[in-house]
Amino acid sequence: MAGLPHEVVEAVRRSFLAERHELADALRAFSAAKSGEYESIRDRAGNDPGAFLIVARIMRGLSQKDLARKLGLREQAIQRWESEKYRSITLSNYQKVAQTLGVRLRLDELRPRGDWEYTYDVTTDDLMKVVRHARGHKWLDGQDQEDEKAISTLVRLVGDHVSRYGTPSLLRTGLKTVDRAQDWSLLSWKAQVTRRAERVIEEARPKYRPINLSWLIDLVRLSVLDDGPRRAQELLLEHGIVLVIEAHIKGVPFDGASFRADDIPVIGMTICRDSIDNFWFTLLHEVAHVILHYRTGLSAGFFDDLAFEELDDLEQEANSFAGSLLIPTEAWVRSPARIAKSPEPIEKFANLLGIHPAIVFGRIRMERKNYSIFSNKIGQGLVRKQFLSDEGFPL
Repeated sequence: MAGLPHEVVEAVRRSFLAERHELADALRAFSAAKSGEYESIRDRAGNDPGAFLIVARIMRGLSQKDLARKLGLREQAIQRWESEKYRSITLSNYQKVAQTLGVRLRLDELRPRGDWEYTYDVTTDDLMKVVRHARGHKWLDGQDQEDEKAISTLVRLVGDHVSRYGTPSLLRTGLKTVDRAQDWSLLSWKAQVTRRAERVIEEARPKYRPINLSWLIDLVRLSVLDDGPRRAQELLLEHGIVLVIEAHIKGVPFDGASFRADDIPVIGMTICRDSIDNFWFTLLHEVAHVILHYRTGLSAGFFDDLAFEELDDLEQEANSFAGSLLIPTEAWVRSPARIAKSPEPIEKFANLLGIHPAIVFGRIRMERKNYSIFSNKIGQGLVRKQFLSDEGFPL
């Protein structure tokens, strides 16, 4: 990780260390349970319904292969579910596993953390809003479908997505939704991003290796190029991360998301705020989730509105990672660009760092909480056209 800012290296080190401790604790609890001492593994499960299923399997002396056989599934399905503590499982599959293990839980205990609901109380108007977006952005085959058929097709596509990947239990992370209609819109958007990512994965066969991070420096340096965002998409794919640009659905503006399609990290971005500074910070924020939270949240997913100020620990961690990678803290606190009132010192500082000046101007606007200054310096309107047509179609 030579060349990376100290803060970034430390964040990665803490992430690996936390994962190591978690695995060690889990192994000790598992070993004790295999010997008939269940107290430790019960304590680890707590009130977590997913962890409770894992404990129930162990207490019944079943291997993952045994449970898979009883359910008529492949062992890999159980391995994936348990690695995610059943965060991405559908309600019907959760109930099947619970019944097989002899576990009884009330339905209100089956809700993931946060405000997510397993059912969708959405009106026809809510459905039609997403259908209109789907038609306008070429999600559906045959743009002249009857409304009823279009709704049925969309519900099926989202249903297929949920059957494979479940519902995102961390939908609340970094994003404030007002009602469940917004949840439906977000899930529809995620399903479309995932379908596009799956086509890339099938063609490119990417492999994600979380240990090699030296390429992050190359990613940041692409920001100085006019076509840097497009090149960033290519570089990310080379390192096993799929970037999909998909416009947000009207009424639910947000910046981006990160999640996994099986083992491959996917970053979805809306570019609802079309500027160079917002693109690069959002991209690095989602990259931070991939690197720091690959096994501690990415399976369920992060949905981020970076203008939303009430952030939890994982979001703050991603913000700090992105900010330090773009502008190392040590360089920033010593630079006169922080207090500059004219563009020249800021542009000079950006050139010294090898990043696009818009990133520094954006940082200053944010820190001073004054978005009226340097508004002509953040690269407004220069990103979306690299990925989307005027109508919002992917290029």
